[in-house]
Order: sequence, then C-alpha cells, then structure tokens
Amino acid sequence: MNRRQLLTSGIAAGAALSAPARVFAQAAPDPRTRRLIEIAQREVERVGATLWHRDVVGVADFGLHSAQPRFHFVDLLNGRVNSTLVSHGSGSDPEHDGWLNDYSNLHDSWATSRGAYITWEWYEGRYGTSVRLGGLDESNSNALDRAIVLHSAGYATPGHVAQWGRLGRSNGCPAFGTETFPQVLYRLSGGRLIFADTLGIGADGEDVAMPPQEPVDFEAAIAERRARNTPEPETSESELDRIYREANPTLPES
Repeated sequence: MNRRQLLTSGIAAGAALSAPARVFAQAAPDPRTRRLIEIAQREVERVGATLWHRDVVGVADFGLHSAQPRFHFVDLLNGRVNSTLVSHGSGSDPEHDGWLNDYSNLHDSWATSRGAYITWEWYEGRYGTSVRLGGLDESNSNALDRAIVLHSAGYATPGHVAQWGRLGRSNGCPAFGTETFPQVLYRLSGGRLIFADTLGIGADGEDVAMPPQEPVDFEAAIAERRARNTPEPETSESELDRIYREANPTLPES
C-alpha cells in the first residue's frame, strides 16, 4: 500500500471513527472516557519529556479479551475516545483463548510487553507500512531490538473475530485491522505515546475481571523454540539493520 492509498483509506477510516467522536462531543465524558483520559494524562506527565507530541495517546488495555475493542485513541485536546481491536503476542497467550496470560521483554519470547512506548516514523517492512516503537520502561526496553512495531494484519479484523471468536496473535507487536490501521498511522506516529497494561476497563467504565490465567514460563518456551531452531517471523538482524538505516538516513554508512 503506497502513501496515496493510505491517505485515501485514512480519510475513509477517519470518517468511520469520527461518528462516535461527535457523540462524545455532545455530552460530558462517560465514566470509561474519564478513566482513559486520566490514565493517558498520567502517563504523558510521567514520560512527557521524551514525547514529540502530546495530543493523542494510544492506550492498549490487555485486561480485556481480544474480541473486544481494547485499543483506545485518547484525544486529550478534545476529551474524546475512539476504540478499535488490537492483537497481543502469541507468547503471551499460549492457549490462544484470546486472553493475555503474561508479559515479557525477553528476546524470542514472542510476547507482548507492558509499559510506555514512543512511536517513531513509518517504514515499509514485511507487513507493509509500519511504525517503529521505542520502549520507555524497563519492562519494554527491548522493543527496538525485538522489532516490536505497529502494523496491520488480516487476523486483527472484526471478520476474524466473527469467524473465530478472537483475534489472531502476533509475535509481540500490536497489530491492527487493515481498515483502521491508517488511523493508527496518522493519529499516533511521529513521537506520540502508547501505553500498554492490564487495565480491565469495561464499556461502561466498570472493572472487568479476567478469568484466571496460567503464568508463562518464558525462559522454558524460549529454550524450546531455540532448540527447534524456529526462526522468529517478524524479525531478523538484517531487517533491524534496514529499519534503522531507513529511520536514520543522515547517519554515515558503517
């Protein structure tokens, strides 16, 4: 998908997402919106010096099932929230039941990491146009080296939920449906904040309790994966080198 196509689809997706935004603009924020705004403001204040823009924050609530719209665009300028689907990593959900069991920052864990991220620029990679992420916390400090990026995926769509009752899983990246990904690009790239955690905020602002989840032995899973010599589909050393070069065109060749 080229940038002209992205712009066209972005306008269309924006129109789709703007409808509920108008509803929020007509009334005082509902309890869920208030909670998400408070979280976004708190995280902006905590890591704000690192950010380039503070107008929109992405909040990923992995305390909800993957069939739920648990990624929230929090518009701090206008006090509005729009939500969409987002995947989590296969290493974080070994049963593939749609619930996130655990987080990891380890290489080859194929897991989701919790914490604050800064978004960087677009690049064209294996999954088309994607956005690199930098981890701002100890819990996600390996995001760049793990090639944790924002990208689109066919397994992160409402159609996939309708067929399987849950989203597919990534190798740790937050993946979005192809219809809404242009909004991710235009609203969140370029030095904005994404915050991921187990929040469990329901549609009415209530607390949602996750069913009991078995902890993941990531070290054992990584050892087994490496013993099988299974390559990690989303990353390789050469791919990381290419991403870094494209993101830093003024750096001299080594």
